[in-house]
Amino acid sequence: MLKSNLSRAWPGILTAALLALVFALAPMGYGNTSLLFMMMTFIVLAQGLNLLYGFTGYLPFGYVGFFGTGAYAAALMVMKLHAPVWAAMLSGPLASMAVALILGPLLRLSGAYFSIANLAASQILFFVVSNPHLADITGGPYGVKLDRIFAPTASYAAMIVLVALTTLVAAYFRHSRFGQGLRAMADDPVSAEMSAIPVVRMRLMAWLTSAAVAGLAGALYAWNLSVFYPDAVFSLQISVFAIVFALFGGVGTVLGPIIGAGLLYALYNAIGISAPQYFQLIYGVLIVGLVMFLPEGIVSLLTRRGINVF
Repeated sequence: MLKSNLSRAWPGILTAALLALVFALAPMGYGNTSLLFMMMTFIVLAQGLNLLYGFTGYLPFGYVGFFGTGAYAAALMVMKLHAPVWAAMLSGPLASMAVALILGPLLRLSGAYFSIANLAASQILFFVVSNPHLADITGGPYGVKLDRIFAPTASYAAMIVLVALTTLVAAYFRHSRFGQGLRAMADDPVSAEMSAIPVVRMRLMAWLTSAAVAGLAGALYAWNLSVFYPDAVFSLQISVFAIVFALFGGVGTVLGPIIGAGLLYALYNAIGISAPQYFQLIYGVLIVGLVMFLPEGIVSLLTRRGINVF
């Protein structure tokens, strides 16, 4: 039994260790640590979205709401309570999980209804935070400033740890009985419930885990950036990127979101900033091609040849 558990665990441990090593050494050969930090952020978000959509079938268009909640929870802890950094960072996932609990009834919906309702919820969060009448609390549309805790090196190291931890969680979902139960629920929730699988509880656990990942990513983003506005952390582009990155690589796997986020974010920075018109065209072609020929992501190129993708 122990040997079997270790054989299932080592691919996740190895992947997490390699990712941590790559991003730890990358600044030695590439000086733009801000780009590397954002690439890690989107790997985390794509993986966090994968935990929900890849294993339960729930596609959260408003996933950015958890990210923004984590960022603002950390910011408010610093600005209003003068909390230490560790407490501020911890408040990010806790706040996002609290929001996820409040939005738990959305899990009764399915398909496009869930996606749209989740998107509406994220917009409500944005309008509350950016409300000028709440400027004394949230900073309103004027944003927040966390120069007291600004520490790009420390926040970069913390994001490396989060990338590794998120990879390990995805590996657990991939190979554990819990993840197998989630897959069974996604395929046929009625049969899963008749097989004594606690559908509601497991679905809620996946929902909370996914929210916590985004919330902690948002808190670390706030720590690294130190100055940001509601539009930055509640931008729908963040949700779109996370969804596209995860789908491009392949959901329901560990490597898929990592490959998708790494390749597409690198492509975005190569041509998307200097020539956005060409980037939008290339992105559009990639998405259309993905839907038509590779609906299960680029990892399906391997699975079609009988290669088991981790």
